[in-house]
Amino acid sequence: MSAFRKKVDNRIRVQIENGVAEHHRTLFVVVGDHGRDQVVILHHMLSKATVRARPSVLWCYKKELGFSSHRKKRMRQLQKKIKTGTLNLKQDDPFELFIAATNIRYCYYNETHKILGNTYGMCILQDFEALTPNLLARTVETVEGGGIVVILLRTMNSLKQLYTMTMDVHSRYRTEAHQDVVGRFNERFILSLSSCKTCVVIDDQLNVLPVSSHIANIKPVPPKTQEDGLSPRELELKELKESLQDTQPVGVLVDSCKTLDQAKAVLKFIEAISEKTLRSTVALTAARGRGKSAALGLAIAGAVAFGYSNIFVTSPSPDNLHTLFEFIFKGFDALQYQEHLDYEIIQSLNPEFNKAVVRVNIFKEHRQTIQYIHPADAVKLGQAELLAIDEAAAIPLPLVKRLLGPYLVFMSSTINGYEGTGRSLSLKLIQQLRQQSTDSQQSLSAENKTSTSARLAAARTLHEVSLHESIRYAPGDAVEKWLNDLLCLDCLSVPRIISGCPLPQTCDLYYVNRDTLFCYHKASETFLQRLMALYVASHYKNSPNDLQMLSDAPAHHLFCLLPPVPPTQNSLPEVLAVVQVCLEGEISRQSIMNSLSRGKKASGDLIPWTVSEQFQDPDFGSLSGGRVVRIAVNPDYQGMGYGSRALQQLQLYYEGQFPCLEESAQTAASQITPVCSEAVSLLEEVVSPRKHLPPLLLKLSERPAEKLDYLGVSYGLTSQLLKFWKRAGFVPVYLRQTPNDLTGEHSCVMLKELNSEEEQGQWLSAFWKDFRRRFLSLLSYQFRSFPPSLALNILQNRNAKQDVPSALSNP
Repeated sequence: MSAFRKKVDNRIRVQIENGVAEHHRTLFVVVGDHGRDQVVILHHMLSKATVRARPSVLWCYKKELGFSSHRKKRMRQLQKKIKTGTLNLKQDDPFELFIAATNIRYCYYNETHKILGNTYGMCILQDFEALTPNLLARTVETVEGGGIVVILLRTMNSLKQLYTMTMDVHSRYRTEAHQDVVGRFNERFILSLSSCKTCVVIDDQLNVLPVSSHIANIKPVPPKTQEDGLSPRELELKELKESLQDTQPVGVLVDSCKTLDQAKAVLKFIEAISEKTLRSTVALTAARGRGKSAALGLAIAGAVAFGYSNIFVTSPSPDNLHTLFEFIFKGFDALQYQEHLDYEIIQSLNPEFNKAVVRVNIFKEHRQTIQYIHPADAVKLGQAELLAIDEAAAIPLPLVKRLLGPYLVFMSSTINGYEGTGRSLSLKLIQQLRQQSTDSQQSLSAENKTSTSARLAAARTLHEVSLHESIRYAPGDAVEKWLNDLLCLDCLSVPRIISGCPLPQTCDLYYVNRDTLFCYHKASETFLQRLMALYVASHYKNSPNDLQMLSDAPAHHLFCLLPPVPPTQNSLPEVLAVVQVCLEGEISRQSIMNSLSRGKKASGDLIPWTVSEQFQDPDFGSLSGGRVVRIAVNPDYQGMGYGSRALQQLQLYYEGQFPCLEESAQTAASQITPVCSEAVSLLEEVVSPRKHLPPLLLKLSERPAEKLDYLGVSYGLTSQLLKFWKRAGFVPVYLRQTPNDLTGEHSCVMLKELNSEEEQGQWLSAFWKDFRRRFLSLLSYQFRSFPPSLALNILQNRNAKQDVPSALSNP
């Protein structure tokens, strides 16, 4: 083998060294089948740039790695060659040496939840077709500042081939009636790479592609001198640690903190511990990777030092408390507690919990315990002095409320990140606690002193803490900004509406063109961030994967309610409400019969499959329907009739009340120019947003509506939502007997007929009678916890065609 040497583009080395100097991550997208050979060179450059040990590697893949990962075997072979003197560095494959000499963690994409909380110097993502937004965010988040993320792509003539690439997740979006998936998400992904200033797109010969033109004039960052070695925040943290050295046990605990935010959070926790009022709630909110669990763990170690005896911790699963307990023990080490002498650790014997710590007994001064309890076991908290709730957003809201009691409560919650934000859960809860806190203080000041003691017993004080600085990388990380923009993770603030509060009757519903929405134009991006901000603020669980479904799923459509737009306005309109609709049904009778006999259901078509299965009706699936997936109203304008107005307009649209007058309205969607017709090589291709796109918003009269037989909805049952959907004319036909794990609510399916003629309009009435009879018989069993008002509200329905009185008398 001839030793063929090639000079590597200097900009690649400069980019890696700049990342290390600034403690920021770098993203490489490698196009070509030999990309994995370049991983070795990138890792070598990173090793030379970092002064520490060889960076560890996380290698994620779908099924086939493409090479043997047996490290011990490789090491044996390598050592044998060294001993016999037959090792030839020029002839031996550098990739083989890299595999043998590097600490690599191999991980299937479907097992990436196991790497949460770990930190790596480099992350390699192969099998691009298996990537989803969740996986992308989850894996990129594990890389430390100065590290590298590498995405490996197959050989292709043009990056635009990715636009039409079939992703694994697309098979879930196809239904019997809707087969054509459009890869809008991939198109936006490729276009977004040019906006990330630390992203370099290269081929498998390490040539920089034109997409990365922003690094053409990259300059090395001047090395930090001793004077400017610490940033102002780092200096403040150092001063804080020094000032607390003589104050124990706080000093040693704060000394374990990595960022100023984290140190201030631990101080706030310890302040609440030292008050010993047992009536405080400290709520800690932060984005992913900010050190919430660590701060909570150090605070619990502080509570032990302050003499608290009964401490309980809870989270959705004991497995999630790995970091929390790790930092409790780090706190113990700092406080000079010794395992076995001063405390003992008890691990779970349940194989599902993976040997997670469930109890710690401390016996240094007096008997103290830290005990894990399940979120549903609030009754066990009788003797509690402190309760720590980790990841409160992932626990059903009713359960969290039940957990609050006459003891100190610490809770942490993620407000944005890959696994979906429990934002509205945590926000709803914190909002209620805030209200209770202000109410109790106002009533204390207003009422005379005789009733003060009684009031004080019910009052809870709320302290809110938030963390902004990341533990793994420095502030201003370009990869974090790119990922937040791409997956709309950071759209937390819903823009204030300036146009006042227009009458719902004057507002109009518009159809949103998804090709234009996801085209990565500046105005489209702003509008998309606004829509996602509404989603996040009004729905209990948002996952980045929802964004890919919204962009690519062929059956999904998007509408938005806008206030009256003056003809002179040239800025983006403000959004009052968003409605996401999924077209379902039109399933062949044969498919339904197969599914009913074998118990197999295809993906999608939630309502047709559920109703067909419940009522054993093979004909219902052939009807075409629209399921309202989400209806999100601006939080400042909820309960003002905008949601009802959007729903009313949607119904009229699908009933054909907005006649489409334009002949050309049925134009085909703008096609992407086939790659083969563009005679440009990969090294010359410039990827930019498409120019000729239809308008972003269409009036309902400018687009012909699909013909539907019914509108439906599936939601978590609450009396408020039931009232809303009943007012809109929907009838319940199915209520799940077991509550949802996340929200503690029962799923309810409601339907409304469209254009119901008398002769065929009997099916909904028949379903309603059957549902009512079943519900009555289950009220003393699965639904016995329902409040009487909710049960009566379900049973009374004016929307169904009534000849039903016999249902009550003859259950």
